[in-house]
Amino acid sequence: MAHDHHHHHHGIKNIKIAFFFNLAFTILEVIGGLYLNSVAILSHAVHDLGDSLSLGTSWFLQSKSNKKADKKFSFGYKRLSLLGALINGVILVGGSIYIIYEGIIRITHPEPSHAEGMMYFAFLGVAVNGYAAWKVSTGKSMNEKVLSWHLLEDMLGWVAILIVSIVMQFTDNMYLDPILSLMITSYILFNVFRRLNETLYLFLQGNPSEIDVVKLESDILETENVLSLHHLHSWSLDGEHHVFSVHVVIENVVSLEQLRAVQKSLDELIEDYPFDHHAIQIELEGDHCDLRDTEHSH
Repeated sequence: MAHDHHHHHHGIKNIKIAFFFNLAFTILEVIGGLYLNSVAILSHAVHDLGDSLSLGTSWFLQSKSNKKADKKFSFGYKRLSLLGALINGVILVGGSIYIIYEGIIRITHPEPSHAEGMMYFAFLGVAVNGYAAWKVSTGKSMNEKVLSWHLLEDMLGWVAILIVSIVMQFTDNMYLDPILSLMITSYILFNVFRRLNETLYLFLQGNPSEIDVVKLESDILETENVLSLHHLHSWSLDGEHHVFSVHVVIENVVSLEQLRAVQKSLDELIEDYPFDHHAIQIELEGDHCDLRDTEHSH
């Protein structure tokens, strides 16, 4: 539990650092873009402003997600972290579409840029966004995974500007910048949609990918004195913390000691799976259960 708290605190610290780095650099981009009269840098500043808002939201939600369970939220606030991942993914998609739009405009209406000024900003952009992406990528929560792609997009965008700014100092080709930006943004969008798909799956309480429900059912049914099971549910609070519940029907149990032995066997079995919380309701063969009547027993 202490390790989990340390990991959560570390995750919040990473997002906090990334937020302040991104916000400071966004302000610098606006000043630099206006000074150099660079539409490319200004458009990147608008995108980074969206990133900063997204990071600020994530920092707030990640902090709140560590609140303990109360009467309103019996499982605690960990799903707020998942909400942060969803919001960030949507913002990133919106920001990427904007960059694609800008890239297409640049292809149809090419403009010259201050290549040397772009190069200096690109070096700084790669350093700042690369450091922030590295800090967040060490996290394990879905929120931090989405943010790492968010920041990676910025870093790769600056790598593209760096390469193009160097090439532009030796050639007058004005199409390199928008074409390379479109390629990188398309690649990032592909990965973001994958992350969004995972996040939505968890939001809809899909079974965690590392849980083999078929094997879990089989293991329970193979437990001594277990006749059948029903109302089995496996879901995740935030991609890291998983929950499990099941109703188990037992047979040939005539004493309290036997009942306790079955309960202990089932608890030990579930402990082999990565669940943070589990609930097993034991029912006798002749017991009536409305839930058993409304679904197919196994």
